[in-house]
Amino acid sequence: MLRFHFLWLLVFCSALNSSSARHAPFAMRISCGARQNIHSPPTNTLWFKDFAYTGGIPANATRPSFITPPLKTLRYFPLSEGPENCYIINRVPKGHYNVRIFFGLVTLTSFDHEPLFDISVEGTQIYSLKSGWSDHDDQAFAEALVFLRDGTVSICFHSTGHGDPAILSLEILQVDDKAYYFGQGWGEGLILRTATRLSCGNGKPKFDVDYSGDHWGGDRFWNPILSFGQNADQRRSTESSIKQASKAPNFYPEALYQTTLVSTDSQPDLQYTMDVDPNRNYSIWLHFAEIDNTITGVGQRVFDILINGNIAFEGVDVVKMSGDHYTALVLNTTVAVNGRTLTVTLHPKGGSHAIINAIEVFEIIAVESKTLPEEVRALQVLKNSLDLPHRFGWNGDPCVPQQHPWSGADCQFDRTSHKWVIDGLGLDNQGLRGFLPNGISKLRHLQSINLSGNSIHGAIPSSLGTIASLEVLDLSYNFFNGSIPESLGQLTALRRLNLNGNSLSGRVPAALGGRLLHRASFNFTDNAGLCGIPGLRACGPHLSTSAKIGIGFGVLGLIFLLIICSMVWWKRRQNILRAQQIAARGAPYAKARTHLSHDIQLARHYNHHGNARTAAENGPSLLS
Repeated sequence: MLRFHFLWLLVFCSALNSSSARHAPFAMRISCGARQNIHSPPTNTLWFKDFAYTGGIPANATRPSFITPPLKTLRYFPLSEGPENCYIINRVPKGHYNVRIFFGLVTLTSFDHEPLFDISVEGTQIYSLKSGWSDHDDQAFAEALVFLRDGTVSICFHSTGHGDPAILSLEILQVDDKAYYFGQGWGEGLILRTATRLSCGNGKPKFDVDYSGDHWGGDRFWNPILSFGQNADQRRSTESSIKQASKAPNFYPEALYQTTLVSTDSQPDLQYTMDVDPNRNYSIWLHFAEIDNTITGVGQRVFDILINGNIAFEGVDVVKMSGDHYTALVLNTTVAVNGRTLTVTLHPKGGSHAIINAIEVFEIIAVESKTLPEEVRALQVLKNSLDLPHRFGWNGDPCVPQQHPWSGADCQFDRTSHKWVIDGLGLDNQGLRGFLPNGISKLRHLQSINLSGNSIHGAIPSSLGTIASLEVLDLSYNFFNGSIPESLGQLTALRRLNLNGNSLSGRVPAALGGRLLHRASFNFTDNAGLCGIPGLRACGPHLSTSAKIGIGFGVLGLIFLLIICSMVWWKRRQNILRAQQIAARGAPYAKARTHLSHDIQLARHYNHHGNARTAAENGPSLLS
């Protein structure tokens, strides 16, 4: 019995452990331009073949950096494909993600070997490539921590006129939901863009995977720095294990704390300066572990930490604050930077030296509000129905990033929905050839539509009459046909309507004609079939709908009667022709019978008259 209870307890504990074990983080890696899945050395990392792109051209790639994945293809986006191009990846589980984009160089002499372009994630611009990026390992990619909540992620590339964007690979790596939590203000409304990650005292660039780091860390890249300046510091390292390193939520690799830089007597301050974009907020993470055996207790190494000259942390004692030697300590602060540099200074106190193991700096970016989804879908339908040229692009979000809105679409922020909406379409003289879909009414915030000077055909959608905010509608000089929808008379805000230069017909709706006296500007000229207002031909008698239906049925009846009469005439004609054919076949026998009768009659006539003549001749002799 005791043995049974022991076995049951063992099974229960095993089940509890398996149920509480954390699943592996979601990871999606795409080799851009590749036609099949690839496993790259030395880690045998799986890269999926190219998919989910909106345009672009695959090409052979040149790797610009030592740390760039060993992939041989890329996808580049010439301006002829449009100024905005995206990867839109679906079925991404809800969560917190490290999104990383590696850039490549097209292996052709005709291409600019260092294109400069902008990058956005989920409609928020996170990075602008700067000249010289291909000469630095930590600038060969862009990386950001982003919350994804709707099952998709869009990563877009925006041309700036300085070379075609060329993308080598994409990585979408799930991290802990609380990764890089920095306190008040942190959350889904913010993106953390990686500005730099430094491993102090280390001489080789590495990723977490090289450090055997936990996958929930997101496989971060650490750029090595052996010194902050000539004779300013000394390098220390250890092979001893580090406590409190790889733990939630950030899962830093243990090896990050096994090297450090220490200040010297000749240069007591440790100071690191980097270039940043001005007027931004930055989250700074500083890493420490006391690995110097000469420090035996609390109070032997104390220093202040200053950010751009302002004290961020005072009296830092690593042993005291971490609890022991060889124990990780992470300090975080958020600062606003007005200038173009960010300087971290570690100033020792009481004659001791300062130390630092690693530095992370993130730019804090406010997430852009997106465009209303139904309006994005309506614009995509419009793009297809108007056969919009590739040069327009129209990929990603129409209104954000605000630096790169869609050409021809005007945006306005709606404070009610806290979303962007489309309030204007300006696509005049663009060579459009399709038709105007009914779904245009889904753009219910439109105030102006200008599609003049194109080759759009078909009817004017009656759904336009439901866009109550519409003030300007210019469809002139196209190939619209049919009648003007009565629903346009419901547009009480309409102050300019240009329908001239089309093939419209019928009566101008009375509601529109009556508005000519209300300072509205309407133009219906050059439509040969229109009538009913001054300046156009007069219309015939106006018929009610029932009268039109009656006439229609009458015409149908007349057509039916004509068909019946035609069939009767045809039937009778066939009968006459058949009789004539029969008569023609019997004609020779009738003729023979006619000749025989004639001969008999002649013979009878001859015999009668012959006998008479004989009697006459013999008569006298008989009398005498």
